[in-house]
Amino acid sequence: MISSTRLCLKPFTSDDADECYACITPTLTKYMSWDPPQDRNAFENIWQTWLITIQDESDWVFVIRDQLNDEFLGLVGFHQAKQSRPELGIWIREDRHGFAYGKEAVKAIADWASRHFNFEAFIYPVAIENYASCRIAESLNGTPIYCSQQPKYKSVTYLIPKI
Repeated sequence: MISSTRLCLKPFTSDDADECYACITPTLTKYMSWDPPQDRNAFENIWQTWLITIQDESDWVFVIRDQLNDEFLGLVGFHQAKQSRPELGIWIREDRHGFAYGKEAVKAIADWASRHFNFEAFIYPVAIENYASCRIAESLNGTPIYCSQQPKYKSVTYLIPKI
């Protein structure tokens, strides 16, 4: 478990699936490389893979919960954990945007990963128009290293130093 000022981050388990699935919408995924799963069975196939990669410590998906009331807030990822430049990722449920939960969760994961894994730096790819995510990277001293066209949007990839 990873704690921050307001948040508790725990590796995803099957117990989190229903709350998580309920928050994945087309508007939430507008600036993500993936679209919402078509149904619960499709989502189950996705999260079953997460359980395997969490167990082998190659890819981590953490559930973000409010410390006060245990409310599900979103997911934060530490992907490709065994690479020289692992990737950070975040999504916060739409009705909780604007409270800086994403920034707090990414900072907490970056702190944890920097202490527990050996790597050069993080990468953090985001949609250029997703200003909130760009600000998260910049708050962690991220610098843009390249831009690319993704199927849904133009993206910028930040390089974020270990903390």
